[in-house]
Amino acid sequence: MQIIDGKLMAARIKEEIAAEVKQLTAHGERPPHLVAIIVGHDGGSEAYVANKEKNCNAVGIRSTNLRFDESISEEQLIAEISRLNDDPEVDGIIIQLPLPRHIDTQKVTEALDYRKDVDGFHPINVGRMAIGLPAFRPATPAGIIELLRRYDIPTKGKHAVVLGRSNIVGKPIATMLMQKALPGDCTVTVCHSSTPDIKEKCLQADIIVAALGVPGFLKEDMVKEGAVIIDVGTTRVPDPTAKSGSRLRGDVDFDAVSPKCSWITPVPGGVGPMTNCILMLNTLAARRGELPA
Repeated sequence: MQIIDGKLMAARIKEEIAAEVKQLTAHGERPPHLVAIIVGHDGGSEAYVANKEKNCNAVGIRSTNLRFDESISEEQLIAEISRLNDDPEVDGIIIQLPLPRHIDTQKVTEALDYRKDVDGFHPINVGRMAIGLPAFRPATPAGIIELLRRYDIPTKGKHAVVLGRSNIVGKPIATMLMQKALPGDCTVTVCHSSTPDIKEKCLQADIIVAALGVPGFLKEDMVKEGAVIIDVGTTRVPDPTAKSGSRLRGDVDFDAVSPKCSWITPVPGGVGPMTNCILMLNTLAARRGELPA
């Protein structure tokens, strides 16, 4: 069993980004600029945005947070997005979710210029990704693909099982894994709450991506010898031994499953650290006026 170290890979990617940004500014060009829109005061969103800002500052990417009271109207929010779309010094825009109930999340997402949609949720980016064209891809699944690439883990001809069908992880990672590309070229099965015989399907898998949000769902008797396990779960569970009284737990029963694996991501320190890295890579691509291949 070998660990897929997302923390280590994220550090290397940040060094690469910092070097490119430094080269850009050394030639008198402005650095990439990422703007985050935050509506209301969600604790999880605030923590994510603070971490994003810290990472951007570390690599030389300009980071701006626009905070609005949760009473802002949908029309006002869309007007702010339109202003950012038209600002030539803004390269990437992210809209921190969740939004208040009176705002239509899909309508707001579609208001973004897809060329600045570094979160990869605009229907144009989703559609381009689905047919194999360059596009901004959601950060978490794109981070998984980057880990598979950098660890040179074989995917061609492999059977991948994706546990979960969310628009943020399950659907996009299934799409990426089946693309005629490397990493990719997999035969993909997507399992969800209505799938019968999930255990039998998992036992056929060479690669399992667990993205259900159910702590410890994937057990030792669901995994065949030599499988590659990617754990996307990050659920906070009580832990009286931890200083905070809780800890993060993945969707995989790590202690039981890991001895059977060829490769496995830990939680924390696996997929999680890659998310902000992909966001910064997308922002850098947007600054170059490119959509990532």
